[in-house]
Amino acid sequence: MKQSSADPRRSEVLAALSLAIDLGLGQPMEHMLRASLLALRIAGAAGVDAAGQGRIYYANQLAWIGCHADSFELAALFTDDIAFRADYYNRDQHGLPMYVGMFSHAGAGLPPLARVAYWTRFAATGSGAVRTMIASHCISAGVLASSVGLDDGVAGLLTHTFERWDGKGLPEGVAGPEIPLEMRIMHLADTAEVFLRREGVAGAVAMVRARRGSQFDPALARLFIDQAEALTEGLLDVDCWQAALDLAPNDAPLSDHELDAVLRAIGDFADLKSPYTAGHSRAVAALAAAAGEEHGLPADDVTELRRAGWVHDLGRLGVSNQVWDKKEPLSGLDLERIRMHPYLGERILSRVPGLKGEAALTGSHHERLDGSGYPRGIGGTELGIKQRILAAADSYQASLEPRPHRPVLAPGDAAARLRQEVSAGRLAAEAVEAVLVAAGQQPRRPHAPAGGLTPREVEILSMLCRGMTPAEIAGALFLARKTVRNHVEHIYTKIGATNRVGATLFAIRNGLTEYGSAAR
Repeated sequence: MKQSSADPRRSEVLAALSLAIDLGLGQPMEHMLRASLLALRIAGAAGVDAAGQGRIYYANQLAWIGCHADSFELAALFTDDIAFRADYYNRDQHGLPMYVGMFSHAGAGLPPLARVAYWTRFAATGSGAVRTMIASHCISAGVLASSVGLDDGVAGLLTHTFERWDGKGLPEGVAGPEIPLEMRIMHLADTAEVFLRREGVAGAVAMVRARRGSQFDPALARLFIDQAEALTEGLLDVDCWQAALDLAPNDAPLSDHELDAVLRAIGDFADLKSPYTAGHSRAVAALAAAAGEEHGLPADDVTELRRAGWVHDLGRLGVSNQVWDKKEPLSGLDLERIRMHPYLGERILSRVPGLKGEAALTGSHHERLDGSGYPRGIGGTELGIKQRILAAADSYQASLEPRPHRPVLAPGDAAARLRQEVSAGRLAAEAVEAVLVAAGQQPRRPHAPAGGLTPREVEILSMLCRGMTPAEIAGALFLARKTVRNHVEHIYTKIGATNRVGATLFAIRNGLTEYGSAAR
């Protein structure tokens, strides 16, 4: 496929991924993009070369990418994984402040006596569990960074995300200049952005001064304190998205193969949010694409369906595992949070010009024909065939997977449930049929030949393609010559051809060069 100026660039796709990471951190979108801009300004002032700044550019946006893979475990310890991460920035994470922060979240929501019992257990095992999670995060971050096409230099930096200048960080307790300079700058910029946004320049300076020599490199802290006004000038007003893209290094458009690889990796990343959804997005993508082919969609639409299938659940990162992994009935507030995730995914992906189609599909994969779906409650003719197919594919695949509140369904039972959704007017019959055929749960129906040709006309067209004259066709089929001539005229009219060459090209494009091929 020929590339165009609208083809997504790696910087655009990864910037969109950083928006999803922001949601999981409990921060507003563009936190990591703004922190990246600040990190690059600090790096420039510190004399970091172009190669180092290139590593900072991508590593800073994705520094927290591994955390979402541990959301299940984090929520088990601290109830709300997103609230815990949001609070992480508020204190210097060591000693008493760190323990105060952890105990403020541990067992949240439990009755007082039960919470005290939980604290007792947490005091004995919690520190080790946190250490294990952070080690897992660092490994996951490197793997995920590599899977979206970043080099080993960027992936290597991410192993130091939770280290500290004073050596009291995790997982290895690396200290001082043993932590790469790029990561020391990122540590400073990530937290300074939060305080700058909430408390202004003075608040950011006060925080950096308080953590100088403990969390932060003292020389970098001094640089920031001395040059804070210049380093942060206009940072809260600039269009962070465009400003970050303008600074992207080595940013050629992605090939189709590269884009597929990145989107597939993003889907895997989103699925790691909960152990109940492992592999979900890959399966939905494959099923939706196969259903699109079964329905006869053009190749570009099938590609769009497959790509949307990979990333359709990216917005899940904006909802806490306290909700996703809940075994009890969901509250009204829980349901409202869940109903937002398609919108969040669409909003994130729509920032990438070359993914507008995939973004629209992502935003509607939980909509239903009768208007009972979410997030917008649209239905009927507002939902095109691609939207209907993706919704059916996602619904069928989800039935085959366990959820905290229900067991898996067998394929036959999942197919029956989908048919019930058709009967209830929620899913489209033609989309469900295509999905069930693609899933092997329904026999394939013969397709009508292209152009509205009858079986006899397809037979005669095939003979024309082989160079037979009307007279030869009449003899072979035991038909009158006039009958054959009438058939040929009707064929040409239906398919818009004026001669045998045009008719042959039509037959080749539609698999009709041999009689009977249309029914296979």
